[in-house]
Amino acid sequence: MGLLAHERYCDEIVSGTDALRAAVRGADLDATVPTCPDWTLRELAVHVGGGHRWAGEIVRTRAREALPDERVPAFTPEGDDPAVLDAWLADGAARTAETLREAGPGLEVWSWYGPDRSAGFWARRMAIETVVHRADASLAAKVAYAASPDLAADTIDEWLEIVACAQADGDPEAAELRGAGRSLHLHATDVPDAEWLIELGEDGFTWRHAHARATVALRGPLTDLMLVFNRRLAPDSDRVELLGDAELLDFWLARSSFG
Repeated sequence: MGLLAHERYCDEIVSGTDALRAAVRGADLDATVPTCPDWTLRELAVHVGGGHRWAGEIVRTRAREALPDERVPAFTPEGDDPAVLDAWLADGAARTAETLREAGPGLEVWSWYGPDRSAGFWARRMAIETVVHRADASLAAKVAYAASPDLAADTIDEWLEIVACAQADGDPEAAELRGAGRSLHLHATDVPDAEWLIELGEDGFTWRHAHARATVALRGPLTDLMLVFNRRLAPDSDRVELLGDAELLDFWLARSSFG
């Protein structure tokens, strides 16, 4: 487990978008997305594609501050034609991946994540954004979903890093993730060494890859653990096994959903 190569993240933006396009193609674009009920399937797809183009433009222009949407070329597709949407998604992913490849991971640019203001941050963030929202699209379109093990694991790592940063920055929900003596353990049953131990302390929480007894444990296939952790699969699903204090897991999920 650990960070993937920059080129791999760039590749995942394209291949993940291709998979999302396949899920959306032929589906009812006006259908509500169960895991993002404020969005239709079309709106979800536009959110993903717009995010790609926004991140790509930040890197292309070496931006030092957030870009307003209107400064991003073709930020939204023209019209409601599904074929136009499909082509727009493909083009945006390809352009963004190419921009990130040319920039390299170390290029300094603006990001909303203080510990990492680089093109490498955006490559990783867009790859993970795509793999998570692809799950949303697959659920809405009622098609199968799978994620590669290393990217699924990295999705959990990245989210823990973001939540920890938010807690340090004083986010009010993340700030509540504390309390000595409580812990959570995630244990993938299909991938060796894919385990996480999250320990809540008086000053906040810490996490590491470890196998240990915890207040609550969640066991199951790695992709399903990732989906639960991202609030895409209910913790009481029969696809995972929940042991111990279920309320603590609910507490964590409710307070790590900021933004």
